[in-house]
Amino acid sequence: MKPAFAIVFAVAFAIAYVASVVNNYALFTYHPAIGEFGLGVQKGKDGPAMYWYGWLATSGIVASLAGVFAALLPESATRRLWPGLTWSVALVAIAVLAYDLRQFFLK
Repeated sequence: MKPAFAIVFAVAFAIAYVASVVNNYALFTYHPAIGEFGLGVQKGKDGPAMYWYGWLATSGIVASLAGVFAALLPESATRRLWPGLTWSVALVAIAVLAYDLRQFFLK
């Protein structure tokens, strides 16, 4: 596996996950009360709906496509990718999500 794939996948996943959570871009919705999955974002049926699985799927697809694209680039184009970028972007993503979800922590 090329290092470029791993670095770009990690960075793209963190960015796509934040975008998915903030804008509710869930690929599918899980309804735990009735054990059903539904395509896209749906309202809860007989209880709350879970979007987390859909956010992960959306982020995984976006990150995989970005990683494959980066792996196809010549090494001269990806040589300067800094591996520390994965941690930097992940920490920023955590801060953004903590700020966005602050109403749940401040009750």
